[in-house]
Amino acid sequence: MNPSPTTLPFVASQTTHNNLGLGYALFAYSFWGLVPIFFKQLAFADAPTIIAHRIIWSVFFLTLVLLFKNGWSVFRQFAALGKNLWWLALNSLLIASNWLIFVWAVNQGRILETSLGYFITPLISIILGVLFLGERLRGFERIAIALAATGTAYLAVGLGHLPWISLALALLFGFYGLVKKRLNTGALHGLFLETGFLLTPALGFLLLYPQAGNEYFFDLTIDRQLLLASSGLATCIPLLAFAGAARRLPLSMLGFMQYLAPTLSMLVAVFIYDEPFTQTHLIVFSLIWAGLVIYSTGNFLRASAASKQRAQLSIEQTTAR
Repeated sequence: MNPSPTTLPFVASQTTHNNLGLGYALFAYSFWGLVPIFFKQLAFADAPTIIAHRIIWSVFFLTLVLLFKNGWSVFRQFAALGKNLWWLALNSLLIASNWLIFVWAVNQGRILETSLGYFITPLISIILGVLFLGERLRGFERIAIALAATGTAYLAVGLGHLPWISLALALLFGFYGLVKKRLNTGALHGLFLETGFLLTPALGFLLLYPQAGNEYFFDLTIDRQLLLASSGLATCIPLLAFAGAARRLPLSMLGFMQYLAPTLSMLVAVFIYDEPFTQTHLIVFSLIWAGLVIYSTGNFLRASAASKQRAQLSIEQTTAR
């Protein structure tokens, strides 16, 4: 059967659409994986100061982006929240706490632990879905979680204490995703609302905290001022790329690609900042990677089967007409 005149342009357009989405996804996850290098440059300030600036400058840049995209209508979303305002407050605290622990850990030379935290985050999200949303575990998900739990327990024994940084990052981000389901806001709008909610506390902190107030900021050299301001761009730029990828790629592909970020962070920790990667770390990461491979493969096969079923149903319906 020869293709119709519209078939080939459609295929070419779809391929370009997917390739663009893939490019956006690679950029976003690579950026997130390499972002510890950026935050290392901010070590002249303490973690709370960095996060306060990150919130303020994120609001500034997100406002510009959303005004360009949607005009002033974006600000009506605050009024439309109603009873969800408390959920917004909770999510704002969750993401700010996640950022605070991450930045502190990076500047304490513990990037490897942050990497582990973001490796286990998807598996924590599965557990939270079971506990709070009534979702049921599939066989491959049980195996993946068991492997991750074994790896975490082994690391705790090897370290002599719980890997609290990894667990805190994973739990905070897991609960953040859970609450975000209730709020049902997009990536950009959601972060704008969350950082907007935190704007007043962030400004108050910089005004009241002696080492982080306005005088402190303006006493800094111009390059350090620009670095602090760039923390907003470091938040917004990968998020914009991710939003572009999410519109163009299936979730199964995005889910598989998300492991690029913690993998790059692990490489940054070991090969750029010489963090020790012991035999214990090798065993732990191997167990967790094995769990993630099983989890991702299971999801990919399920998505492929569902896609084939939809295609077959579409063919049958077309034939029946």
